[in-house]
Amino acid sequence: MTEVRRNMVSAQLLARFATERGLSQAACLEGTGISVEALADPQTEIGAEQELRLARNLLRGLGPQPGLGLEAGLRYHLATYGIWGFALLSCKNFRAVAEVVERYLDLSYAFIRFRTRIEPGLLQILLDDSALPEDLRPFFLERDFAAWSNAMRELQPQGLPVQAVELRLPRPMDVARYVALCGVEPRFDAEYNRIHLDPALLDAPLPQGNALIAQLCLEQCRQLLEKRRRRDGIAGQVRERLFQRAGQMPSLDSIAAELQLAPRSLRRHLEQEGTSFRALADEVLETLAEELLIVAHMKLEEVAQRLGYAEPASFIHAFKRWKGVSPNAYREQRRQAAPGR
Repeated sequence: MTEVRRNMVSAQLLARFATERGLSQAACLEGTGISVEALADPQTEIGAEQELRLARNLLRGLGPQPGLGLEAGLRYHLATYGIWGFALLSCKNFRAVAEVVERYLDLSYAFIRFRTRIEPGLLQILLDDSALPEDLRPFFLERDFAAWSNAMRELQPQGLPVQAVELRLPRPMDVARYVALCGVEPRFDAEYNRIHLDPALLDAPLPQGNALIAQLCLEQCRQLLEKRRRRDGIAGQVRERLFQRAGQMPSLDSIAAELQLAPRSLRRHLEQEGTSFRALADEVLETLAEELLIVAHMKLEEVAQRLGYAEPASFIHAFKRWKGVSPNAYREQRRQAAPGR
């Protein structure tokens, strides 16, 4: 998936968090490519790697401290996220919240990938930390878990519908901070990071839900995400050509010939721009699949054919890899979460 650039707000929060604990701003920004002037401008966009480097500087400068990520995460509120936070706040229920979180998570500052699992009698939030560097994994799991808890409390001030929490973190000496965040004592050293919620509250109305505002916010989220995903350079040219011929997806060699590059050179250029030909092809197919299923209301067989799959089963397999659920299940989730339904 394309790396989505982010504004400076999260980096500002982390830098302020560190300087309040005695670390200099220069030490925070060392090697990040972020200037002091850029840090002061919340509209400046940076790459995820820059924020990861800032966090690594923070951890190196402050040393190992239990619960440091939890303390940092408590600084993130719905208003911190801008239009994405307002979209969550205007959702009619937790089902709609889950849809907005998964669809537009790249507009947040999370490094943990939040996935919702909904089955009869079961509602789970899966926190996937596998893409993070190992040395930063505990900090960002703590940070994004605390930020999630903050957001849920702001959505439902009456309390979180949390039944159980499992975390891959080692058990800390003091678990009271976790209990204060989610209302239950987590099971640590677990195989997976999971939050178990009361499924009875999935469709319960949220106090600030507003169908009209939700619709406006979601449209702005869509436009902002597209803007931040827009690519320049070689990757942008490749992506444009893939969109033009998604039904008969061209090969890397043919795209390289069009760009007057050797295939090896094209791979190198894409790697330097933080992506790959496979990632771009998946991005294009996923985007078009969602549009054809949800906007155009096409049948599954028609979508598979339009995107060049020999049979629906191949398309279903690819869609599950992108979204974690089947096309029909995804379409039903979107229908259930639609504003005003």
